[in-house]
Amino acid sequence: MTTQPPPPHIELDGRPATEETLRIPALYGFGHFTALQVRDGRVRGLGLHLARLDAANRELFGLPLDGDRVRELIRHALAGAGRRDASVRVNAYLPPGATRTTLMVTVREPAAMPSGARSLMSVPYARTAPHIKRPGEFGQTYYGVLAGRAGFDDALLTAPGGVVTEGAITNIGFWNGTSVVWPDAPALIGITMALLEQGLERAGRPSVRRPVTLDGPDGVGRFPAAFVCNSQGIAPVRRIDDTVFPVDEELMKDLGAVYDSAPEETV
Repeated sequence: MTTQPPPPHIELDGRPATEETLRIPALYGFGHFTALQVRDGRVRGLGLHLARLDAANRELFGLPLDGDRVRELIRHALAGAGRRDASVRVNAYLPPGATRTTLMVTVREPAAMPSGARSLMSVPYARTAPHIKRPGEFGQTYYGVLAGRAGFDDALLTAPGGVVTEGAITNIGFWNGTSVVWPDAPALIGITMALLEQGLERAGRPSVRRPVTLDGPDGVGRFPAAFVCNSQGIAPVRRIDDTVFPVDEELMKDLGAVYDSAPEETV
């Protein structure tokens, strides 16, 4: 018998969600968000999450978003849910007529990247304003469903010409034998990706950004290994379409150590 996870704990501006307040995300979906994993009340890359929320808020709404307010609301929601380990999502909206950003904090059970190497199906889809993390991405969900039906774990988004950009819900990195290569293309710079970049730099093994395509001289087939990452962790890639990658256990161990070396910050 499958045990259903408990329902999420949701607060809007520090108050438990109600039918009235949930109309905001239901009717005014234009906004942005960040997703993070909390362990014992601490988060890796918390400052990066707060900076990304503030930058997106200024771009979309013309308003700053105070990091201390965000932290206070996350703490309040964690206490309301009775959790110190959790998956947390902070959504920001500006309903018509409002002069202050509405923040919805959702607290769920902690999550981790699914175990095992991942298979990706390339799809012709590039997000609008990909540097902003936002809800309601129909295209990503649509192609993710199609990838699942075709026997893949997820979709790999590509721009015209087969230019690799990002995973549907991940960043993708490649290993060229000496360094990590991130696709040089419009994409969201995820917090885990940013932490890996910083950690590799500190370790004297800087990663690079170069064009990556599905085929040709810059094609994915020239790389001996690949991986994906997001707030839930890091996982090796075993296949992109018909291109097969061996799992480089040493690479995955090194990436895990680099990520684990990132300092944790108290919410």
